[in-house]
Amino acid sequence: MSVLYGIAAATASFLLAALLAALLRAPALSLALVDRRRHRPVPLSGGVAVTLVTALVAWAGDWTGVVPLGSAAGRLLLGASAVGALGLATDVWRLRRRWVVAGTAVAAACVVPYGETGPVAGALAVGWITLVATAFRGLDHADGVAGTVGVVTAFGVAACAAAELRDGLAVALLALAAALTGLLLHNWHPARIAVGACGALFAGFLLAGAAVFTRVGHAPASGAAVLFALTVPACLDVVLVLLSRRLAGRPPLRGGPDHLAHRLRRLGLTPQGAAVVVGGASCGAVLVGVLVHTGRLDGTAVWWVAGGAVAALAGLLRVRVYGPRHGAGAAGAQQGQANGRPQARGLAPGRPQARVRRPRTESQVPPEAVGPPRGASSRGAMFPVRQARRTEEAQVSAPLRVRNG
Repeated sequence: MSVLYGIAAATASFLLAALLAALLRAPALSLALVDRRRHRPVPLSGGVAVTLVTALVAWAGDWTGVVPLGSAAGRLLLGASAVGALGLATDVWRLRRRWVVAGTAVAAACVVPYGETGPVAGALAVGWITLVATAFRGLDHADGVAGTVGVVTAFGVAACAAAELRDGLAVALLALAAALTGLLLHNWHPARIAVGACGALFAGFLLAGAAVFTRVGHAPASGAAVLFALTVPACLDVVLVLLSRRLAGRPPLRGGPDHLAHRLRRLGLTPQGAAVVVGGASCGAVLVGVLVHTGRLDGTAVWWVAGGAVAALAGLLRVRVYGPRHGAGAAGAQQGQANGRPQARGLAPGRPQARVRRPRTESQVPPEAVGPPRGASSRGAMFPVRQARRTEEAQVSAPLRVRNG
């Protein structure tokens, strides 16, 4: 019965998410709830559709009694919904990042099963859930990347939950994967709808929390390895962004085109190709994590995933994504303005600028500069006679006299 309901739930989630995302596009545009991508407005209402559909389908299975969620999975779904609401507030009012992180951490602290994990492992789980939820928001800077990674990760975590006989949690994750797939119909390049902070935080929180629940009771070392393998793209994007900004001397919270998909675009990939490459890497890492969780592979297989992530990090750090510093280019201009001379275009800052005097043509001479020579009478100025300039004073010593007739 649970298998049939899982198939029905996935189908319903796919159709409802695709339809609701299309319906919410116009209200988002009218409310200016948009994000600018390549000078085109993209509505941020896709996450609302994913959150509503996933929660509705998961709670429907619990209310009908077909696939009960259980108390732990119910708290997780409530916490993910609260974080999704926080993400919606962030999309609308542009909340500061510190408040988003703090709210996500509080929600994670309320859903972690401390009785099964212990206080130390529980505190680490809170930090890890917060990190993954925030990292999924960073993946939404490019079309189709966050949705693709979310679909692959949701299927992998659902397989782990099914192996632990957590049917309610597995059905909720299948509903999330199907809802994200329905959203990809609108989020694929060129995207007509974006996931937004609402959908990214909801998906990342639910996936990270479900992964923690599935690893309860296992060894801490193998548990950490599986959790890393299930969320490699999100973790790689966070480390890549923070490390590159640190090396470039930029503030860590200052945005820029330095995320994983942006660097792949710099290497010559198309937007669709970047999403496919990130999704393929996520699929391989998730597969390793699932096989290690089910005992088909040894835990040392995760070291291959870690080695690939380190190699990708080292290679992507060499991709130049930052332009020249603004302060270095403006130093020469500020110095020139301080000296009273404007900086000329095309000259290197700090190099002395030569003054070039152009000869003034006759048309550039102001009319007041042309007047009667010194000593001339006012009578001569009344007649249409060409007046002498200062250059002709050496040749004409006496004033000119013109007689009538």
